[in-house]
Amino acid sequence: MKVSKVAYKPVGLVLGATSGMIAGAAFKQAWKMIGHDDDAPDATDEDRTWSRVLLAAGLQGAIFAVVKAAVDRGGAAATRRLTGTWPG
Repeated sequence: MKVSKVAYKPVGLVLGATSGMIAGAAFKQAWKMIGHDDDAPDATDEDRTWSRVLLAAGLQGAIFAVVKAAVDRGGAAATRRLTGTWPG
C-alpha cells in the first residue's frame, strides 16, 4: 500500500465527518424551502404521505452524495498539492 494512501486515511475520516455535517445542514435548508416544513418526514411517520417521505429521502441522498464527492475530491486535490501524489 502506498504511503500517501495510508497518510490520507485520517484526513479522509475527518473530511467524511465534515461532509456529513455540511450535507445535513444543506438538506435541512433545502427541505425548508421545498417542503415548507421545519422537519423532514421519517419513513415511519404515519402522518406524512408516501410521496413526501420518498421525496425527502431522494433529496437527502442526492445532497449527501454531491457534498461527499465534492469534499473528497477537494481533499484529494489538496493532498496532491501538498505531497505531489494523488491519494487514491
